[in-house]
Amino acid sequence: MGVPFDLLIRGGSVVDGTGAATHRADVGVRGSRIVFVGTSDAGQDSNTIIDASGSVVAPGFVDIHGHSDLAVLSAPMVPSKIRQGVTTEVMGNCGLSAAPLSPEADVATYRVAMATGDVDPSVTWDWRDVVEYRERVNRGGVSMNVALLAGHLPIRVAVVGYDARPATASELTAMQRIADRALAQGACGLSTGLSLAPMTSATPDELVALGEVAADHDKIFSFHMRDYTDHLLDAVSEVLDVARLTGCRVQVSHLAVIGRNNWGAVSDALAMIDDAVAAGSRVGVDVYPYVAGSGNLTQLLPDWLLEGGRTAQLQRLSDPGARARVLEEVGGGSRKDTWGDITISSGEVPEEVVGKSVAEISKLWNLAPAEVVVRLVESSGVTASMVAFGRSEDDVVAALRHPLTMIGSDGRALDPEGPSGQGKPHPRSYGCYPRVLGPYVRDQQVLSLEQAVHKATQKPAEWFGFSDRGVVAPGYVADLVVFDPKTIVDTATFADPHRFSDGIRSVIVAGETVVMDGNHTGLRPGAFL
Repeated sequence: MGVPFDLLIRGGSVVDGTGAATHRADVGVRGSRIVFVGTSDAGQDSNTIIDASGSVVAPGFVDIHGHSDLAVLSAPMVPSKIRQGVTTEVMGNCGLSAAPLSPEADVATYRVAMATGDVDPSVTWDWRDVVEYRERVNRGGVSMNVALLAGHLPIRVAVVGYDARPATASELTAMQRIADRALAQGACGLSTGLSLAPMTSATPDELVALGEVAADHDKIFSFHMRDYTDHLLDAVSEVLDVARLTGCRVQVSHLAVIGRNNWGAVSDALAMIDDAVAAGSRVGVDVYPYVAGSGNLTQLLPDWLLEGGRTAQLQRLSDPGARARVLEEVGGGSRKDTWGDITISSGEVPEEVVGKSVAEISKLWNLAPAEVVVRLVESSGVTASMVAFGRSEDDVVAALRHPLTMIGSDGRALDPEGPSGQGKPHPRSYGCYPRVLGPYVRDQQVLSLEQAVHKATQKPAEWFGFSDRGVVAPGYVADLVVFDPKTIVDTATFADPHRFSDGIRSVIVAGETVVMDGNHTGLRPGAFL
Protein backbone atom coordinates (compact mmCIF):
# COMPACT_ATOMS: atom_id res chain seq x y z
CA MET A 1 0.00 0.00 0.00
CA GLY A 2 1.43 3.39 -1.00
CA VAL A 3 1.72 6.61 0.93
CA PRO A 4 -1.66 8.41 0.98
CA PHE A 5 -2.09 11.78 -0.71
CA ASP A 6 -4.72 14.44 -0.35
CA LEU A 7 -4.72 14.68 -4.14
CA LEU A 8 -3.26 12.38 -6.78
CA ILE A 9 -3.12 13.43 -10.44
CA ARG A 10 -2.59 10.14 -12.21
CA GLY A 11 -1.48 9.13 -15.68
CA GLY A 12 -0.67 12.52 -17.15
CA SER A 13 2.24 13.84 -19.20
CA VAL A 14 4.19 16.18 -16.92
CA VAL A 15 5.64 19.34 -18.42
CA ASP A 16 7.42 20.52 -15.30
CA GLY A 17 8.05 24.17 -16.18
CA THR A 18 11.84 23.98 -16.36
CA GLY A 19 11.97 23.36 -20.08
CA ALA A 20 12.83 19.69 -19.57
CA ALA A 21 11.30 17.06 -21.82
CA THR A 22 7.76 15.91 -21.19
CA HIS A 23 7.52 12.66 -19.21
CA ARG A 24 4.74 10.43 -17.94
CA ALA A 25 4.28 10.66 -14.17
CA ASP A 26 1.79 10.81 -11.33
CA VAL A 27 1.78 13.92 -9.13
CA GLY A 28 0.98 13.55 -5.43
CA VAL A 29 -0.10 16.48 -3.28
CA ARG A 30 -0.35 16.69 0.49
CA GLY A 31 -1.73 19.90 1.96
CA SER A 32 -0.62 22.79 -0.24
CA ARG A 33 2.59 21.16 -1.52
CA ILE A 34 3.66 18.70 -4.15
CA VAL A 35 5.25 15.76 -2.33
CA PHE A 36 5.66 13.19 -5.09
CA VAL A 37 6.33 13.03 -8.84
CA GLY A 38 6.75 9.53 -10.25
CA THR A 39 4.87 6.25 -10.56
CA SER A 40 2.53 5.70 -7.62
CA ASP A 41 0.34 2.85 -6.39
CA ALA A 42 -1.30 5.06 -3.77
CA GLY A 43 -4.48 5.75 -5.69
CA GLN A 44 -6.77 3.86 -3.35
CA ASP A 45 -5.38 5.79 -0.39
CA SER A 46 -5.76 9.25 -1.93
CA ASN A 47 -8.60 11.51 -0.92
CA THR A 48 -9.09 12.85 -4.46
CA ILE A 49 -7.91 11.40 -7.74
CA ILE A 50 -7.77 13.25 -11.04
CA ASP A 51 -7.39 11.00 -14.06
CA ALA A 52 -5.05 12.95 -16.33
CA SER A 53 -4.77 10.32 -19.05
CA GLY A 54 -4.23 12.01 -22.39
CA SER A 55 -3.62 15.34 -20.65
CA VAL A 56 -0.66 17.53 -19.73
CA VAL A 57 0.06 18.33 -16.08
CA ALA A 58 1.94 21.62 -15.78
CA PRO A 59 2.55 24.34 -13.23
CA GLY A 60 -0.22 26.89 -13.03
CA PHE A 61 0.45 29.86 -15.30
CA VAL A 62 2.09 32.92 -13.74
CA ASP A 63 0.64 36.01 -15.42
CA ILE A 64 3.21 38.73 -14.79
CA HIS A 65 1.23 41.44 -16.53
CA GLY A 66 -2.29 41.77 -15.16
CA HIS A 67 -4.73 44.49 -14.18
CA SER A 68 -7.03 42.70 -11.73
CA ASP A 69 -6.46 45.04 -8.76
CA LEU A 70 -10.15 45.89 -8.54
CA ALA A 71 -11.50 42.85 -10.34
CA VAL A 72 -10.39 40.57 -7.48
CA LEU A 73 -12.69 42.57 -5.20
CA SER A 74 -15.63 42.58 -7.60
CA ALA A 75 -15.19 39.01 -8.89
CA PRO A 76 -12.96 37.15 -6.41
CA MET A 77 -13.47 33.82 -8.18
CA VAL A 78 -11.62 35.45 -11.11
CA PRO A 79 -13.42 33.33 -13.76
CA SER A 80 -11.67 34.51 -16.91
CA LYS A 81 -8.20 34.01 -15.42
CA ILE A 82 -8.56 30.78 -13.45
CA ARG A 83 -10.42 29.05 -16.28
CA GLN A 84 -7.52 29.64 -18.65
CA GLY A 85 -5.07 28.13 -16.14
CA VAL A 86 -3.71 31.25 -14.44
CA THR A 87 -2.92 30.51 -10.79
CA THR A 88 -0.88 33.66 -10.04
CA GLU A 89 -1.24 37.21 -11.34
CA VAL A 90 1.03 40.20 -10.86
CA MET A 91 -1.37 43.16 -10.71
CA GLY A 92 -0.76 46.91 -10.75
CA ASN A 93 0.97 47.10 -14.13
CA CYS A 94 1.35 50.15 -16.39
CA GLY A 95 1.60 52.48 -13.38
CA LEU A 96 -2.07 51.81 -12.56
CA SER A 97 -2.39 50.22 -9.14
CA ALA A 98 -5.03 50.27 -6.44
CA ALA A 99 -2.37 51.09 -3.82
CA PRO A 100 -0.59 52.95 -2.37
CA LEU A 101 -2.91 55.92 -1.96
CA SER A 102 -1.77 58.85 0.12
CA PRO A 103 -3.82 59.68 3.25
CA GLU A 104 -4.89 62.91 1.55
CA ALA A 105 -5.79 61.33 -1.81
CA ASP A 106 -9.15 62.15 -3.31
CA VAL A 107 -10.36 58.61 -3.92
CA ALA A 108 -13.19 59.72 -6.20
CA THR A 109 -10.76 61.56 -8.48
CA TYR A 110 -8.35 58.63 -8.47
CA ARG A 111 -11.15 56.22 -9.36
CA VAL A 112 -11.77 58.35 -12.45
CA ALA A 113 -8.11 57.94 -13.40
CA MET A 114 -8.48 54.16 -12.92
CA ALA A 115 -11.89 53.99 -14.59
CA THR A 116 -11.08 51.42 -17.28
CA GLY A 117 -10.21 48.91 -14.56
CA ASP A 118 -12.83 50.05 -12.05
CA VAL A 119 -16.04 48.74 -13.56
CA ASP A 120 -17.91 47.90 -10.36
CA PRO A 121 -19.11 51.00 -8.44
CA SER A 122 -20.25 48.78 -5.56
CA VAL A 123 -16.62 48.14 -4.55
CA THR A 124 -15.83 50.43 -1.65
CA TRP A 125 -12.26 51.76 -1.55
CA ASP A 126 -11.55 51.40 2.16
CA TRP A 127 -7.77 51.03 2.00
CA ARG A 128 -4.83 53.37 1.60
CA ASP A 129 -1.51 51.57 1.74
CA VAL A 130 -0.34 48.19 0.48
CA VAL A 131 -0.93 46.49 3.84
CA GLU A 132 -4.56 47.65 3.99
CA TYR A 133 -5.15 46.65 0.37
CA ARG A 134 -3.69 43.17 1.02
CA GLU A 135 -5.96 42.79 4.06
CA ARG A 136 -8.97 43.79 1.94
CA VAL A 137 -8.16 41.19 -0.73
CA ASN A 138 -7.49 38.47 1.82
CA ARG A 139 -10.70 39.26 3.68
CA GLY A 140 -12.83 38.32 0.69
CA GLY A 141 -10.60 35.53 -0.53
CA VAL A 142 -9.57 35.02 -4.14
CA SER A 143 -9.32 31.96 -6.35
CA MET A 144 -5.82 32.70 -7.66
CA ASN A 145 -2.66 34.01 -6.03
CA VAL A 146 -1.94 37.69 -6.51
CA ALA A 147 0.97 40.07 -6.12
CA LEU A 148 1.00 43.84 -6.49
CA LEU A 149 3.25 46.28 -8.29
CA ALA A 150 3.09 49.77 -6.77
CA GLY A 151 2.03 52.06 -9.57
CA HIS A 152 3.70 55.29 -10.60
CA LEU A 153 0.33 57.01 -11.03
CA PRO A 154 -0.74 57.03 -7.36
CA ILE A 155 2.84 57.72 -6.25
CA ARG A 156 3.16 60.74 -8.55
CA VAL A 157 -0.35 62.04 -7.90
CA ALA A 158 0.32 61.98 -4.14
CA VAL A 159 3.19 64.42 -4.62
CA VAL A 160 2.74 66.33 -7.88
CA GLY A 161 -0.97 65.93 -8.45
CA TYR A 162 -2.33 65.69 -11.98
CA ASP A 163 -0.22 68.54 -13.34
CA ALA A 164 1.69 67.90 -16.55
CA ARG A 165 5.10 69.10 -15.41
CA PRO A 166 8.43 67.71 -14.25
CA ALA A 167 8.80 66.93 -10.57
CA THR A 168 11.11 69.09 -8.48
CA ALA A 169 14.06 67.66 -6.57
CA SER A 170 12.12 67.64 -3.31
CA GLU A 171 9.15 66.00 -5.02
CA LEU A 172 11.41 63.25 -6.37
CA THR A 173 12.58 62.58 -2.82
CA ALA A 174 8.98 62.44 -1.63
CA MET A 175 8.07 59.97 -4.38
CA GLN A 176 11.03 57.81 -3.41
CA ARG A 177 9.79 57.69 0.17
CA ILE A 178 6.33 56.54 -0.93
CA ALA A 179 7.78 53.92 -3.27
CA ASP A 180 10.17 52.70 -0.59
CA ARG A 181 7.35 52.24 1.90
CA ALA A 182 5.20 50.39 -0.63
CA LEU A 183 8.01 47.96 -1.40
CA ALA A 184 8.78 47.50 2.29
CA GLN A 185 5.09 46.67 2.85
CA GLY A 186 5.22 43.86 0.31
CA ALA A 187 4.70 45.28 -3.16
CA CYS A 188 6.66 43.04 -5.55
CA GLY A 189 7.98 45.98 -7.54
CA LEU A 190 7.11 49.27 -9.20
CA SER A 191 5.42 49.99 -12.51
CA THR A 192 4.98 52.99 -14.76
CA GLY A 193 2.87 53.89 -17.77
CA LEU A 194 4.75 56.56 -19.68
CA SER A 195 2.13 57.06 -22.39
CA LEU A 196 -0.61 57.64 -19.79
CA ALA A 197 -1.16 61.10 -18.29
CA PRO A 198 0.16 62.41 -15.96
CA MET A 199 3.01 59.86 -16.06
CA THR A 200 3.84 61.21 -19.50
CA SER A 201 5.46 64.15 -17.70
CA ALA A 202 8.02 61.98 -15.93
CA THR A 203 11.59 62.92 -16.86
CA PRO A 204 14.52 60.50 -17.07
CA ASP A 205 15.61 61.79 -13.66
CA GLU A 206 12.26 60.78 -12.18
CA LEU A 207 12.52 57.29 -13.62
CA VAL A 208 16.07 56.92 -12.32
CA ALA A 209 14.95 58.07 -8.86
CA LEU A 210 12.28 55.37 -8.77
CA GLY A 211 14.67 52.83 -10.25
CA GLU A 212 17.09 53.46 -7.40
CA VAL A 213 14.36 52.51 -4.92
CA ALA A 214 13.57 49.32 -6.84
CA ALA A 215 17.29 48.49 -6.89
CA ASP A 216 17.57 49.00 -3.13
CA HIS A 217 14.88 46.35 -2.64
CA ASP A 218 16.06 44.18 -5.57
CA LYS A 219 12.57 44.29 -7.02
CA ILE A 220 11.18 44.76 -10.52
CA PHE A 221 10.54 48.10 -12.22
CA SER A 222 8.02 47.39 -14.99
CA PHE A 223 7.66 49.80 -17.93
CA HIS A 224 4.68 50.48 -20.12
CA MET A 225 6.94 52.46 -22.40
CA ARG A 226 6.58 55.99 -23.72
CA ASP A 227 5.96 54.96 -27.32
CA TYR A 228 5.01 51.80 -29.22
CA THR A 229 4.83 53.41 -32.65
CA ASP A 230 7.40 55.42 -34.61
CA HIS A 231 9.71 55.89 -31.62
CA LEU A 232 9.70 52.38 -30.16
CA LEU A 233 13.49 52.08 -30.13
CA ASP A 234 13.90 55.41 -28.34
CA ALA A 235 11.40 54.18 -25.74
CA VAL A 236 13.32 50.92 -25.26
CA SER A 237 16.55 52.90 -24.89
CA GLU A 238 14.97 54.97 -22.11
CA VAL A 239 14.11 51.80 -20.17
CA LEU A 240 17.57 50.32 -20.68
CA ASP A 241 19.14 53.55 -19.42
CA VAL A 242 17.28 53.14 -16.13
CA ALA A 243 18.57 49.58 -15.80
CA ARG A 244 22.13 50.66 -16.58
CA LEU A 245 22.17 53.70 -14.31
CA THR A 246 20.47 52.15 -11.29
CA GLY A 247 21.18 48.43 -11.50
CA CYS A 248 17.50 47.63 -10.97
CA ARG A 249 15.69 44.84 -12.79
CA VAL A 250 13.53 46.36 -15.51
CA GLN A 251 10.68 44.75 -17.37
CA VAL A 252 9.61 45.87 -20.83
CA SER A 253 5.83 45.53 -20.86
CA HIS A 254 3.81 44.06 -23.74
CA LEU A 255 6.55 44.51 -26.32
CA ALA A 256 5.00 45.24 -29.72
CA VAL A 257 5.03 47.93 -32.38
CA ILE A 258 2.07 49.67 -33.98
CA GLY A 259 1.85 50.92 -37.55
CA ARG A 260 2.67 49.11 -40.78
CA ASN A 261 5.62 51.39 -41.46
CA ASN A 262 7.15 50.18 -38.17
CA TRP A 263 6.72 46.45 -38.64
CA GLY A 264 9.96 44.59 -37.93
CA ALA A 265 11.07 46.98 -35.21
CA VAL A 266 10.33 44.41 -32.49
CA SER A 267 13.35 42.40 -33.62
CA ASP A 268 15.49 45.54 -33.45
CA ALA A 269 14.21 46.21 -29.94
CA LEU A 270 15.03 42.67 -28.87
CA ALA A 271 18.55 43.05 -30.27
CA MET A 272 19.01 46.21 -28.17
CA ILE A 273 17.83 44.33 -25.10
CA ASP A 274 20.22 41.46 -25.85
CA ASP A 275 23.11 43.91 -25.99
CA ALA A 276 22.09 45.47 -22.67
CA VAL A 277 21.88 42.06 -21.00
CA ALA A 278 25.28 41.11 -22.40
CA ALA A 279 26.65 44.29 -20.84
CA GLY A 280 25.30 43.32 -17.42
CA SER A 281 21.81 44.82 -17.21
CA ARG A 282 18.92 42.73 -15.90
CA VAL A 283 16.00 42.96 -18.32
CA GLY A 284 12.79 40.98 -18.70
CA VAL A 285 10.16 41.24 -21.43
CA ASP A 286 6.49 40.26 -21.37
CA VAL A 287 4.43 39.64 -24.50
CA TYR A 288 0.96 38.40 -25.42
CA PRO A 289 -0.13 36.49 -28.53
CA TYR A 290 -2.39 38.97 -30.33
CA VAL A 291 -2.00 41.44 -33.18
CA ALA A 292 -4.05 44.03 -31.30
CA GLY A 293 -3.67 45.87 -28.05
CA SER A 294 -6.13 47.65 -25.81
CA GLY A 295 -6.19 50.78 -23.72
CA ASN A 296 -7.93 53.99 -22.84
CA LEU A 297 -9.24 56.13 -25.68
CA THR A 298 -7.61 59.15 -24.06
CA GLN A 299 -4.24 57.77 -25.19
CA LEU A 300 -5.07 59.21 -28.62
CA LEU A 301 -5.28 62.74 -27.18
CA PRO A 302 -2.39 65.18 -26.69
CA ASP A 303 -0.79 65.35 -23.25
CA TRP A 304 -1.50 69.05 -22.80
CA LEU A 305 -5.25 68.42 -23.05
CA LEU A 306 -5.17 65.79 -20.28
CA GLU A 307 -3.31 67.93 -17.75
CA GLY A 308 -5.15 68.58 -14.50
CA GLY A 309 -7.79 65.87 -14.72
CA ARG A 310 -11.30 65.57 -16.06
CA THR A 311 -12.68 69.03 -15.23
CA ALA A 312 -9.71 70.79 -16.81
CA GLN A 313 -10.03 68.64 -19.95
CA LEU A 314 -13.68 69.57 -20.43
CA GLN A 315 -12.93 73.26 -19.90
CA ARG A 316 -10.27 73.18 -22.61
CA LEU A 317 -12.53 71.35 -25.03
CA SER A 318 -15.19 74.02 -24.55
CA ASP A 319 -12.75 76.63 -25.85
CA PRO A 320 -13.05 76.79 -29.68
CA GLY A 321 -9.36 77.51 -30.20
CA ALA A 322 -8.18 74.70 -27.94
CA ARG A 323 -10.68 72.30 -29.47
CA ALA A 324 -9.50 73.09 -32.97
CA ARG A 325 -5.92 72.43 -31.89
CA VAL A 326 -6.92 69.07 -30.39
CA LEU A 327 -8.74 68.01 -33.55
CA GLU A 328 -5.77 68.97 -35.70
CA GLU A 329 -3.32 67.02 -33.51
CA VAL A 330 -5.54 63.96 -33.16
CA GLY A 331 -6.37 63.82 -36.86
CA GLY A 332 -2.91 64.53 -38.21
CA GLY A 333 0.20 62.50 -38.84
CA SER A 334 0.17 58.79 -39.61
CA ARG A 335 -3.09 58.32 -37.69
CA LYS A 336 -5.14 59.30 -40.75
CA ASP A 337 -4.89 55.87 -42.33
CA THR A 338 -5.41 53.80 -39.18
CA TRP A 339 -8.88 54.74 -37.93
CA GLY A 340 -10.20 51.42 -39.20
CA ASP A 341 -7.79 49.68 -36.81
CA ILE A 342 -9.20 51.35 -33.67
CA THR A 343 -12.37 49.79 -32.27
CA ILE A 344 -14.44 51.05 -29.33
CA SER A 345 -14.64 48.18 -26.85
CA SER A 346 -16.39 49.35 -23.67
CA GLY A 347 -17.16 52.22 -21.33
CA GLU A 348 -19.93 54.73 -20.85
CA VAL A 349 -20.47 55.09 -24.60
CA PRO A 350 -23.53 54.68 -26.83
CA GLU A 351 -24.33 51.03 -27.39
CA GLU A 352 -24.35 51.60 -31.14
CA VAL A 353 -20.60 52.27 -31.20
CA VAL A 354 -19.41 49.28 -29.15
CA GLY A 355 -17.49 46.92 -31.40
CA LYS A 356 -17.28 49.46 -34.25
CA SER A 357 -14.12 51.11 -35.53
CA VAL A 358 -13.62 54.85 -35.42
CA ALA A 359 -13.82 54.81 -39.23
CA GLU A 360 -17.22 53.09 -39.08
CA ILE A 361 -18.51 55.49 -36.41
CA SER A 362 -17.26 58.38 -38.51
CA LYS A 363 -19.55 57.29 -41.33
CA LEU A 364 -22.40 56.49 -38.96
CA TRP A 365 -22.28 59.92 -37.30
CA ASN A 366 -21.11 61.83 -40.37
CA LEU A 367 -18.20 63.29 -38.41
CA ALA A 368 -14.45 63.39 -38.92
CA PRO A 369 -12.66 60.57 -37.05
CA ALA A 370 -10.88 63.00 -34.74
CA GLU A 371 -14.21 64.56 -33.82
CA VAL A 372 -15.58 61.08 -33.04
CA VAL A 373 -12.71 60.44 -30.62
CA VAL A 374 -13.11 63.81 -28.92
CA ARG A 375 -16.88 63.46 -28.54
CA LEU A 376 -16.56 59.99 -27.05
CA VAL A 377 -14.02 61.24 -24.53
CA GLU A 378 -16.20 64.25 -23.74
CA SER A 379 -19.23 62.08 -23.02
CA SER A 380 -17.55 59.14 -21.32
CA GLY A 381 -14.31 60.48 -19.90
CA VAL A 382 -11.65 57.91 -19.19
CA THR A 383 -14.14 55.03 -19.17
CA ALA A 384 -14.02 54.70 -22.97
CA SER A 385 -11.71 51.87 -24.00
CA MET A 386 -10.38 50.86 -27.39
CA VAL A 387 -8.89 47.83 -29.07
CA ALA A 388 -6.12 48.90 -31.45
CA PHE A 389 -4.97 46.71 -34.32
CA GLY A 390 -2.17 47.60 -36.74
CA ARG A 391 0.40 45.06 -35.51
CA SER A 392 2.37 42.42 -37.39
CA GLU A 393 2.03 38.67 -36.91
CA ASP A 394 5.74 38.34 -37.70
CA ASP A 395 6.52 40.67 -34.78
CA VAL A 396 4.32 38.58 -32.47
CA VAL A 397 6.17 35.43 -33.49
CA ALA A 398 9.59 37.07 -33.10
CA ALA A 399 8.69 38.19 -29.59
CA LEU A 400 7.26 34.82 -28.55
CA ARG A 401 10.37 32.97 -29.74
CA HIS A 402 12.95 35.19 -28.09
CA PRO A 403 14.71 33.58 -25.09
CA LEU A 404 14.15 36.57 -22.79
CA THR A 405 10.39 36.86 -23.23
CA MET A 406 7.70 35.66 -20.85
CA ILE A 407 3.94 35.44 -21.34
CA GLY A 408 1.79 38.12 -19.72
CA SER A 409 -1.83 38.69 -20.68
CA ASP A 410 -2.23 42.43 -19.99
CA GLY A 411 -5.77 41.42 -19.08
CA ARG A 412 -8.09 41.46 -16.09
CA ALA A 413 -10.09 38.84 -14.22
CA LEU A 414 -13.49 39.30 -15.83
CA ASP A 415 -16.80 37.73 -14.88
CA PRO A 416 -19.26 37.40 -17.78
CA GLU A 417 -22.14 37.27 -15.29
CA GLY A 418 -21.02 40.34 -13.32
CA PRO A 419 -20.34 44.05 -13.80
CA SER A 420 -17.18 43.29 -15.78
CA GLY A 421 -19.09 41.20 -18.31
CA GLN A 422 -20.11 44.23 -20.35
CA GLY A 423 -18.84 45.60 -23.65
CA LYS A 424 -16.28 44.00 -25.94
CA PRO A 425 -12.97 44.01 -24.07
CA HIS A 426 -9.78 42.49 -25.44
CA PRO A 427 -10.14 38.68 -25.55
CA ARG A 428 -6.74 38.22 -23.87
CA SER A 429 -8.50 38.32 -20.48
CA TYR A 430 -10.11 34.97 -21.35
CA GLY A 431 -7.77 33.34 -23.83
CA CYS A 432 -4.13 34.40 -23.62
CA TYR A 433 -2.56 31.15 -22.42
CA PRO A 434 -4.73 28.69 -24.39
CA ARG A 435 -3.99 30.82 -27.47
CA VAL A 436 -0.26 30.30 -26.93
CA LEU A 437 -0.63 26.56 -26.31
CA GLY A 438 -3.13 25.94 -29.10
CA PRO A 439 -2.53 28.09 -32.20
CA TYR A 440 1.12 28.98 -31.54
CA VAL A 441 2.40 25.69 -30.06
CA ARG A 442 0.23 22.88 -31.40
CA ASP A 443 -0.84 24.35 -34.75
CA GLN A 444 2.01 26.62 -35.88
CA GLN A 445 4.86 25.14 -33.81
CA VAL A 446 6.24 28.59 -33.07
CA LEU A 447 7.41 27.17 -29.73
CA SER A 448 7.68 23.68 -28.34
CA LEU A 449 5.23 22.79 -25.58
CA GLU A 450 8.08 22.72 -23.07
CA GLN A 451 9.34 26.17 -24.13
CA ALA A 452 5.89 27.73 -23.94
CA VAL A 453 5.15 26.31 -20.50
CA HIS A 454 8.55 27.50 -19.25
CA LYS A 455 7.79 31.05 -20.45
CA ALA A 456 4.46 30.92 -18.59
CA THR A 457 5.62 29.29 -15.34
CA GLN A 458 9.14 28.88 -13.95
CA LYS A 459 10.68 31.77 -15.86
CA PRO A 460 8.21 34.46 -14.66
CA ALA A 461 8.06 32.92 -11.16
CA GLU A 462 11.84 33.15 -10.79
CA TRP A 463 11.92 36.65 -12.29
CA PHE A 464 9.57 37.89 -9.58
CA GLY A 465 11.09 35.82 -6.79
CA PHE A 466 8.19 33.40 -6.30
CA SER A 467 10.75 30.77 -5.44
CA ASP A 468 8.39 27.91 -4.53
CA ARG A 469 6.07 28.15 -7.52
CA GLY A 470 6.25 27.50 -11.23
CA VAL A 471 7.70 23.95 -11.21
CA VAL A 472 6.13 20.51 -10.86
CA ALA A 473 8.52 19.00 -8.30
CA PRO A 474 8.42 17.90 -4.66
CA GLY A 475 8.50 20.83 -2.25
CA TYR A 476 6.86 23.32 -4.61
CA VAL A 477 3.42 24.77 -3.93
CA ALA A 478 0.78 22.72 -5.72
CA ASP A 479 -0.37 25.35 -8.20
CA LEU A 480 -1.15 23.13 -11.19
CA VAL A 481 -3.11 23.02 -14.42
CA VAL A 482 -4.30 19.93 -16.29
CA PHE A 483 -5.12 20.50 -19.96
CA ASP A 484 -5.74 18.55 -23.14
CA PRO A 485 -2.95 19.46 -25.59
CA LYS A 486 -5.08 18.31 -28.53
CA THR A 487 -8.06 20.55 -27.81
CA ILE A 488 -6.77 23.51 -25.81
CA VAL A 489 -7.71 26.72 -27.61
CA ASP A 490 -8.98 30.21 -26.98
CA THR A 491 -12.60 30.75 -28.03
CA ALA A 492 -12.83 34.43 -27.05
CA THR A 493 -12.76 36.74 -30.06
CA PHE A 494 -12.73 40.49 -30.52
CA ALA A 495 -16.37 40.32 -31.64
CA ASP A 496 -17.40 37.91 -28.85
CA PRO A 497 -14.81 38.21 -26.07
CA HIS A 498 -16.68 36.89 -23.00
CA ARG A 499 -16.04 33.22 -23.77
CA PHE A 500 -14.05 30.74 -21.72
CA SER A 501 -11.31 28.71 -23.35
CA ASP A 502 -11.58 25.03 -24.24
CA GLY A 503 -9.27 22.26 -23.08
CA ILE A 504 -8.56 23.35 -19.50
CA ARG A 505 -9.65 20.32 -17.46
CA SER A 506 -8.54 21.11 -13.90
CA VAL A 507 -6.81 23.93 -12.06
CA ILE A 508 -5.33 23.46 -8.59
CA VAL A 509 -4.26 26.34 -6.34
CA ALA A 510 -2.27 25.53 -3.18
CA GLY A 511 -3.53 21.95 -3.35
CA GLU A 512 -7.20 22.92 -3.66
CA THR A 513 -9.08 22.05 -6.86
CA VAL A 514 -10.56 25.32 -8.09
CA VAL A 515 -11.55 24.07 -11.56
CA MET A 516 -12.73 20.47 -12.02
CA ASP A 517 -13.79 19.14 -15.42
CA GLY A 518 -13.80 22.69 -16.73
CA ASN A 519 -16.13 24.07 -14.04
CA HIS A 520 -15.33 26.41 -11.16
CA THR A 521 -15.74 24.76 -7.76
CA GLY A 522 -16.21 28.07 -5.94
CA LEU A 523 -13.08 27.71 -3.79
CA ARG A 524 -10.87 30.71 -3.03
CA PRO A 525 -7.54 29.35 -1.79
CA GLY A 526 -5.32 32.01 -3.37
CA ALA A 527 -2.73 33.95 -1.39
CA PHE A 528 -1.42 37.50 -1.58
CA LEU A 529 2.25 36.88 -2.35
